[in-house]
Amino acid sequence: MVLPDPLPLVPAPLSAISDAGRTRLSDSTRVIGDASAAAALIERVAARCGIRIPLVAGEPRPGDVVLRLDATSGPAEAYRLRVGDVIEITGADAAGLFYGIQTLLQLLREDDEGWGWQRVRIEDAPRFAYRGMMLDVARHFFPVAEVKAVIDRAAALKLNHVHLHLSDDQGWRLHIDSWPLLSQMSSVSSANGDQGGCYSKDDYREIVAHAASRHVTIVPEIDLPGHTHAIGLAYPELVEDPVMNDHLLADAARLGQALPVAGEPYTGWGVGHSSVRIRQERTWRFVRDALTELAELTPGPYLHIGGDESLGTSKSDFAYFMERATALVVEIGKTPVAWHEAGAVDRIAEGTVGQYWGRTSPEGTHAAEAAHFVHRGGRLILSPADASYLDMKYSDDFPLGLSWAGVTDVRDAYDWEPAAVLPVDDEAILGVEAPLWTETVRSLHDADQLTHPRIAAVAELAWTSADNPERRIDSLRHRIGRQALLWQSDGIRYHPIAEIPWSTR
Repeated sequence: MVLPDPLPLVPAPLSAISDAGRTRLSDSTRVIGDASAAAALIERVAARCGIRIPLVAGEPRPGDVVLRLDATSGPAEAYRLRVGDVIEITGADAAGLFYGIQTLLQLLREDDEGWGWQRVRIEDAPRFAYRGMMLDVARHFFPVAEVKAVIDRAAALKLNHVHLHLSDDQGWRLHIDSWPLLSQMSSVSSANGDQGGCYSKDDYREIVAHAASRHVTIVPEIDLPGHTHAIGLAYPELVEDPVMNDHLLADAARLGQALPVAGEPYTGWGVGHSSVRIRQERTWRFVRDALTELAELTPGPYLHIGGDESLGTSKSDFAYFMERATALVVEIGKTPVAWHEAGAVDRIAEGTVGQYWGRTSPEGTHAAEAAHFVHRGGRLILSPADASYLDMKYSDDFPLGLSWAGVTDVRDAYDWEPAAVLPVDDEAILGVEAPLWTETVRSLHDADQLTHPRIAAVAELAWTSADNPERRIDSLRHRIGRQALLWQSDGIRYHPIAEIPWSTR
């Protein structure tokens, strides 16, 4: 039996029924309903096909788009979409209405008679509450406009969290009033010797506000106690001297990169050599000040405090740091998030969220470390490196990205089930996140090449239930291919990977 072509939607909706015919888009099409929601539709329709549909009040007529809110229509972020003589989108909340608009935009197509929408009836709601991507602005600095563009790309695929990796060995990226030399001295460099940069507090507020307008929560990360070499450029008394290890030495030799030197900008890619001075109270004054100022700027519930790859730190010092740091985040009113290595610590603060970056088949102690967050009353974000890391190469010869976790095509990014990775109950999984580390990224164009199309695969795993009949690779490839013109109109310079049948119409 030959299955009909699926609707050109990513992520696949909960339920979709196609009806006969199309509803035409024309100069007489109007939008009725919430002005802020309508703006998201009006601007992107104009970018796509040059038709600017007006926002009006009054009764709908054939061809109009009606936007409604109805809290009784489904769970959080749910929506209903009906494309008939009139197009109606009903959101259970403002986010649901926004997601219904994203679906309608994906349905907009041109045929021989012009632009229009396939007539459909869609009921939709997300699988996971947390659906995210991570942007590493520490190794490559992205100006505010580019961060906002990345947020737009994430929101269009119904992702609702953007995790900003704000500090690393290569640079510190947020002004802190109480430690002003960070923005003067610790932000000047990036990986590969590229130009650095730092967000002012107003810059950060602008990013947060833009994200909120797309129903995206910003999750900021100050990576501690390792990944802290850059802090020492401004405040050398806060950090230990670099600790070399065999992996760092081998990588530096293989890549022809310099080793880290105390007090000098580090532009290489090696990890595990840095640490703050964990037992000194001046360090804790710094940690408290930085996290408190960050919390004051961040309306979302989460503060990510890192905790990964502290290879030169003793187990006892690492445990001391993570116990005290997670407790501090709770004290200042936020939920701590940490990479899964922090799960080795017995008394991390109750409710701490763990982010798992091991493989889809866990190695060593990774599964036990992740499970410990659940034992402490927390939940888990899944970011398996061999599937969801967007900085892995597509193929061995692809010019961007790394390959330490393997090469990752769209099938690899899609062919895993979040509930099957770790030995925890389904309820323990908060959601899924796709990180983009930026050692090899030098522009937004590079970022687009690595994220798209694979981010669409991870977005579907986060949104669409495992038993959905369209949750299969042949359907996904077809549906991603139908995004080509929409992505182009949004300025996304995706990698035209050969496994996808890209549409020209």
